[in-house]
Amino acid sequence: MTLNIDKIRDIYENRKSKPLEINRFYSVLLPLMKIDGQLHILFEVRSMNIKQPGEVSFPGGTVEVEEDFMEAAIRETHEEIGVDADKIEIIGELDYITNTSNFILYPFVGLLNTDYDSLSINRAEVEEIFTVPLDFFLENEPETYNISYRPDFKPGFPFERIPNGRNYKWRKMNYPVLFYQYGDYVIWGMTAKMTYNFIKRLGKSK
Repeated sequence: MTLNIDKIRDIYENRKSKPLEINRFYSVLLPLMKIDGQLHILFEVRSMNIKQPGEVSFPGGTVEVEEDFMEAAIRETHEEIGVDADKIEIIGELDYITNTSNFILYPFVGLLNTDYDSLSINRAEVEEIFTVPLDFFLENEPETYNISYRPDFKPGFPFERIPNGRNYKWRKMNYPVLFYQYGDYVIWGMTAKMTYNFIKRLGKSK
């Protein structure tokens, strides 16, 4: 097939860019609640019957076909803790996350305009829920530990086709892992990273 410049123009007309090699899309909600006049962040403990069992997370999951990121965050929150969509006030977007696992994660921050006691946990996905006063995160920095990843080459990789072959200077990926300890709960990984991203933005506004 021969392509001319007019055909190439047609292909790219009105095209929007997307993340290269990303094939999984997720969305979560960082939920705020008012409890006794004080703002709290609500967290879930994942069911022991799903992936990453027992880990602390936010409501969220896979973005479905014909659904945008915000719609997915609202739907997943409703499905996991029983908050109706009209009780979820989306306040804004947090910075999104990408990594080498070929996925992108869009977090939103929102206010749950309902009482804590009215929440209905989906036990198939959520073991329990708990809240942490917002002031805790404003007053406590997370612990940060850095880990590094190096390329893992499978047999047959054609080193002979690249400059310097096996001595090529591959980039090492450094990845900070954050931890918050709140009582018996460990908030870590991407959940801690999204929380810290949110808190840093609040700190800058003081």
